[in-house]
Amino acid sequence: MVTRKEIFTYTEDNYGVTPEYTFKSFPKYAALKNRQGKWFGLVMNVPLNKLGLEGTEEVDILDVKVDPELGSILRSKPGYLPGYHMNKEHWISIILDQNTDHDSLFQLLDSSYQSVIKY
Repeated sequence: MVTRKEIFTYTEDNYGVTPEYTFKSFPKYAALKNRQGKWFGLVMNVPLNKLGLEGTEEVDILDVKVDPELGSILRSKPGYLPGYHMNKEHWISIILDQNTDHDSLFQLLDSSYQSVIKY
């Protein structure tokens, strides 16, 4: 299982980015932005039913920016969903649970970061 803390440690160690808690109504939502303020990740706690899944239990998710073709492929796998509160074509949500693969998640985070540093 990948945790919020592991994601935040990774982004700080690799990009010098710390989470920003910008939503008063959602104090656990953590935005990950590059130095120019472009978002490349968002960690949220969301009830399962808001993700189109069964149940009301809250789960942590990570939204990352992806190439639309890759996003289409990933959304066919368990634990990968259309971006929650983001552009569904360019963002995916990854459920952070026991099935989350560390290497894949951090590769997607790297790719998302690389996609926004061009700006």
